[in-house]
Amino acid sequence: MSADADQRVEWAPAEPTRKKRRLGLWIGIPAGLIALGAAAASLFLIAPGTTIGGVSVGFLTPGAAAAAVQDRLDETTVTFGDGGASVSGADLGARVDGTALAASAFEARPAWNVTQWFGDPIAAPVTVDDAGAAAALRDAAPDLYVEPVASSVAFDGSNFVVTPDVPGSGIDVEATRTALQGAFDSGATDAVIEPEIAPVTSVTTTAAAEETAASLNGMLDSVGFYVGDERTVPVDRAVAASWMTVTTAEDGSFAVAADPALIQPVVDTLPDLVNREPVNGVVFANAAGTIIDDSDAGVEGRALQSTDGIAAGFAEQLANGDAAYRLPVDVVPVTTETITRLLEVNLSEQRLYLKENGVVVDSWLVSTGRPGADTQTGRYTIGWKTPRQDMRGTAPDSGVSYVQPDVKWAMYFNGDQAFHGVYWHSNWGTRMSAGCVGMPDSRAAQIYEWAVAGTDVWVHS
Repeated sequence: MSADADQRVEWAPAEPTRKKRRLGLWIGIPAGLIALGAAAASLFLIAPGTTIGGVSVGFLTPGAAAAAVQDRLDETTVTFGDGGASVSGADLGARVDGTALAASAFEARPAWNVTQWFGDPIAAPVTVDDAGAAAALRDAAPDLYVEPVASSVAFDGSNFVVTPDVPGSGIDVEATRTALQGAFDSGATDAVIEPEIAPVTSVTTTAAAEETAASLNGMLDSVGFYVGDERTVPVDRAVAASWMTVTTAEDGSFAVAADPALIQPVVDTLPDLVNREPVNGVVFANAAGTIIDDSDAGVEGRALQSTDGIAAGFAEQLANGDAAYRLPVDVVPVTTETITRLLEVNLSEQRLYLKENGVVVDSWLVSTGRPGADTQTGRYTIGWKTPRQDMRGTAPDSGVSYVQPDVKWAMYFNGDQAFHGVYWHSNWGTRMSAGCVGMPDSRAAQIYEWAVAGTDVWVHS
């Protein structure tokens, strides 16, 4: 081998060894990542082929599914006749419980569970806000709407009376909701229906008005300014009614308000009508100290503390249904005298004495029982009293029966023995009776008024 040949061998570069190609690896890594991502995503997505109502929610998260369902419902419309007025689900305030439905769909049909793919549609009940839907229908088709007439309450001069409500008419809300439900379930975006007309009731009803009128009339029956349970200053019905204003709220309820400025003129008159001086009294007792008559016990005085704030306070009460205003008064005590009265008959003197607290206040001759028909001695009390009667009996001394008509002012104290008037003789100071204590009619009338039932009687010799 020549030197040149050796040199060529030495300096010629050696061909490099070829590396193995790894294209499959670079392709496989992205594909694997995609597969892993799809598997992970299936853990958070609803199974394909799932529908809620008429809305496809497959491969959506529960949150996205809920939003999609409500969005579709908002956009779905109901049209009344060809080319007629339309309202959308959003106009009607239509709602489905999308959050709960989507959560339930995901729980039952997760994307990873291929056995649940393309399942039956999930029902989605549609609700509407009745008041909002009625308003939307009225705005959309005013020519199909007749306004109801609200009930009202007014004062007629003696009582609060009711004007009944009158129903109107308009497109039926429930029929419209049913049409919207059908379109939504079918996946359609519009339903065309003939409008159904239904009664429209006033929010302010006759029943509410009648209840309010009954309450107001009850107030007028008792309205006034009270001291305790006594209606010391009644208020005329028409005057009280003029203080009050009856209005209605948006919910149809009635509200009552009263004006303190209208009440104030009556409040200004209260001191003269309420204040009074005490009236001292007398009660009557028997000898044992028991009160037998307190009909003249006297009347306490009273003084109105102040009229400040009464008008405003009464206005507030009237608004709350209370027409009895309790006045703040100071009581002025009454002085009461206790008197013990006694009818004393002295048989020896044939005289009646009237005593108060042991002091003789009057006296006159009487006629008591004759011998054999004696007026019995002892201590008694007045029992039964009668201003006139026919007296019948049998005389104890003779056994003769008698009838004495029209005897006046009889007061019985011991069985059949009584004080009474005598018109058939005038022998006063002489024992003439069959046991009673007789006297002139005028004197009998005097003690009839003077001695109440329970007054003490003392008969002695």
